[in-house]
Amino acid sequence: MTDVVSSEKRSQMMSGIRSKDTRPEMIVRRALHARGFRYRLHVKDLPGKPDLVFPRYRSVVMIHGCFWHGHNCHLFKVPGTRTEFWLAKIGRNRERDAEVRQALAGLGWRVLEVWECELRGARKAGYQPVVERIAAWLSLAN
Repeated sequence: MTDVVSSEKRSQMMSGIRSKDTRPEMIVRRALHARGFRYRLHVKDLPGKPDLVFPRYRSVVMIHGCFWHGHNCHLFKVPGTRTEFWLAKIGRNRERDAEVRQALAGLGWRVLEVWECELRGARKAGYQPVVERIAAWLSLAN
């Protein structure tokens, strides 16, 4: 199957995809901050530069995009073009995620992953239940 847009346009579209400050990340950040949780962002000293770092709770929250991290949900679909490239790329991302989780755990950090599909898409839970789950998980650390 050929792409419906030119390679230049596809390149422009793909370069516009952010790795930080994504919409799901911003929703969670604002809601947790409003509930009184304080965190650091993308701490370079920790493996994987976690999205949200809660030093007080020795916990990190990783907010993953379903496509880029290969989540088994309705938002993930392997592209029809360059399939081998995308499967390899997403496979590497999954491996890296596992390595980062293991490295963080080895350093004594607790890790919680939040998926994009929990916050948007046809089967979303909505941000409120997700924030409640994160808050309850953080409270277990105290």
